[in-house]
Formats: sequence, structure tokens, C-alpha cells
Amino acid sequence: MGLKHRLYNLRRRAFGSWSIDDPRPIQADAPYTYFLPSAERIAALRPGDLVKLVIRSHPPGPEWDAERMWAEVENIAPEGWTGALANTPCDMPQLREGSRLTFQPFHIIDLIYEGDREAQPELPRREYWDRCMVDSCVLDEGVPVYYIYRDEPDMGGEDDKYPDSGWRIRGDYRDLNDEQLHARKHDYIAIGKVLNADDSWLHLIDSPVGSAWLRNFETGDYEPLGDEDNHGDN
Repeated sequence: MGLKHRLYNLRRRAFGSWSIDDPRPIQADAPYTYFLPSAERIAALRPGDLVKLVIRSHPPGPEWDAERMWAEVENIAPEGWTGALANTPCDMPQLREGSRLTFQPFHIIDLIYEGDREAQPELPRREYWDRCMVDSCVLDEGVPVYYIYRDEPDMGGEDDKYPDSGWRIRGDYRDLNDEQLHARKHDYIAIGKVLNADDSWLHLIDSPVGSAWLRNFETGDYEPLGDEDNHGDN
């Protein structure tokens, strides 16, 4: 650690502060990839249990402006919960292991019950981590999904944690010429990230290989295409 960094951290230790992030807006923006504990599991927490929080540094550190850390629950009250930090922060001199934290149940992003207590079950939920190929503009520019088709999966590797689903997803290209369409960049990512941007085709997610659908923006429906209509390479 250089002298400049050490002086900066001394200032942060003396005059800095911290806050706990509310994860609910993130979950609302990314419901298919960002999951929070259920209200039932949080309600079952007791003193001695561990909860994970996102703690933000003010001012931010040179590398991170927030860290995910565990706290041991000490007291549960309607006006606020208290706990002791159970981690040593990587780069947050305002806090140390054992520091007292005050938070609300909605701040909790993960939890561990103490001892042999049986975990409260989560309601079953489907997750969408299998990969797909998608036009980058759907993710980065909010271009709506227009054409989807499902190929034989061929993008994945043997060591990939999540397989290729075969789904290929094109953003609206009705006003593009062939050159502009071919110039589009693509991403190979989790299907859930596409659904976060546009889940209008979720009801088709289990369609078999060979399926192809084109979105009718007047009706909002996806209309099936036959092999002779399949123009995913255009």
C-alpha cells in the first residue's frame, strides 16, 4: 500500500462513514438473476444467526465502494435490528470485525441459521442460468426482442458450469438493412439476463429445438414461423 493510499485511508477512518444498501431496487431490475431470501426465512431469524449485508463506504475505497459482509444478529426489534460485523473488511477502515451495525430486515441479502436449526424452505423458483446468444442492443440499449429461434446447442464447452440452451435472440431489426444487421454485436450470456431486459417471450422458453417465433408489435403476440420462414441468419 502506497503512502497516498495510507493517507487516504487515515482520512476515511477519521472522517468517513458507511451505509447499508437496500437491495430491493436491484432485485426489481433483475428479477431473473438476483434473488433475496423470502420473508418467511427472514422472519425465522434469531439472535446468533448470520445475515449478509451490502455495506457501502463513504468515501469509496480505491478498489471497491461496497463490500458484502456477514453480521451476527444481536437484537431484533420493530425499530431496527442490530448485529456485530463478523468479517474483517477488505478496504473499509471505518469498520472492523465486531463493529455494531443497525439495519432493517429488507437489507438482508443472504442468511445462515445458527447451529442445528432447520432452515426455512424457500418457495420453489425456476432459475435461468443456461446460456443463449443475444444481440447486445437488447441488453445495452433496451431494443425489444423481435425474433427468437432455438438451435441445437453448440456454443458450450465441456467445463462450462451452465450449458448452451440453443436460444438465439434478435432485437428489433425492422428498420435495419442487411449490413447494419450483420454489424450488430452479440453476447453469449445467461438467459435470465435477457429476461431481465425483456421477458415478453418467457412463455416460449420451453419450446423445442427448431422453434422460431416473430413478434407482432401490433398485437404483442409471438407468431410461429415455419422452416421456410426461419431467417435467423439474416
